[in-house]
Amino acid sequence: MHVVADRSETLTAIRTDLGAIFVSLELSRSTWLITSLSPGGGEKLSKHSVPSGDLSALFRRFDSVREKARARMGRDFPVVTIQEAGLDGFWIHRVLSKAGIESYVVDPASIAVSRRSRRAKTDKIDGETLVRSLLAFKRGEPRICAMVKEPTPEQEDRRRICRERKVLTTERVCHVNRIKGLLFAQGITDYEPLNRDRRDRLEELVTGDGRSLPPHLKAQISRELDRLELLLAQVKEIEIERDKLLHAEEKVIHSPAKLLIDIKGIGPEFAAVLCHEGLFRHFDNRRQVAAYAGLAPTPWQSGQVDREQGVSKAGNPRLRSTMVQLAWLWIRHQPRSNLTLWFQSRLRRNGGRLKKTTIVALARKLLIALWKYATSGVIIEGALMKAA
Repeated sequence: MHVVADRSETLTAIRTDLGAIFVSLELSRSTWLITSLSPGGGEKLSKHSVPSGDLSALFRRFDSVREKARARMGRDFPVVTIQEAGLDGFWIHRVLSKAGIESYVVDPASIAVSRRSRRAKTDKIDGETLVRSLLAFKRGEPRICAMVKEPTPEQEDRRRICRERKVLTTERVCHVNRIKGLLFAQGITDYEPLNRDRRDRLEELVTGDGRSLPPHLKAQISRELDRLELLLAQVKEIEIERDKLLHAEEKVIHSPAKLLIDIKGIGPEFAAVLCHEGLFRHFDNRRQVAAYAGLAPTPWQSGQVDREQGVSKAGNPRLRSTMVQLAWLWIRHQPRSNLTLWFQSRLRRNGGRLKKTTIVALARKLLIALWKYATSGVIIEGALMKAA
């Protein structure tokens, strides 16, 4: 006699009673994979591909999904879409929002995935995962994923200046190091490519064994100097444009740019990065400020194990690196502020050790203090202002 095990009632894996059509967009350079879950269709997820960038085909697919849902249920349903933040930026999200479609952009790192050492990953699996995450988000499940807040086109455009300057200064360092490396191989160590007399000094250089520079090497360095001088001119042009933008923002009463520049130790570049990379957003509390910069602590607690893993580094990397640099300058220019005194007392308690770890903690505290000062006018205790 065969014994049949008791079977529990079949559980519905996906809830579809939210009265909408849920769609995920898995974007790539060649195709867009559209994964949809419609009311009345059960647990089956429909998948369809359209050429990348073909908005007409995308909207035709939306219309087709709506028609099928209307035929099954007898009424219309809105479309809710989700896509990962990536190289495509926000233009697709803006197109969908303009068309009256509820659209979300999710931080892909915030979506829970399998922790197996070899987990399966395909566009099909990712599309289904996005739909499930969207369903859970719309149900109101806490911390299921983190939706990205879309900046306005004007906010995106303003921060281009600081980002381009960062790219150019990185290229400048590469050219300077390349020139110094070429000359070091000839025994020359006292040449500075950034000095104004770089061309005249190049003609006077003599190798370590008393020879003049070989002609091909001198020609190569001359071409490197051409590229370096072009970079220097572009950096200067960008800095002029940045100062004009800050000057226009300073005319606004109680603008964050003006308040930040008035603090000793904060110059135009730091103020521009802080305003256009972080403080243009609205934050509800200081935890959100630290988390956006990736400076929030990451605890590891399980049973008797309780330790810190350092900062999350999950936020804006440009804002985070700028705050660490500003923290070092803050100690130099604001020696009597409460933040500097806290840093020094922490170092003394640790016997002078863990200086880099402590400076990151200071960067987090400083960012929160500057946010309170720029948005609410809360004075940073002990901070010195620039002379009028």
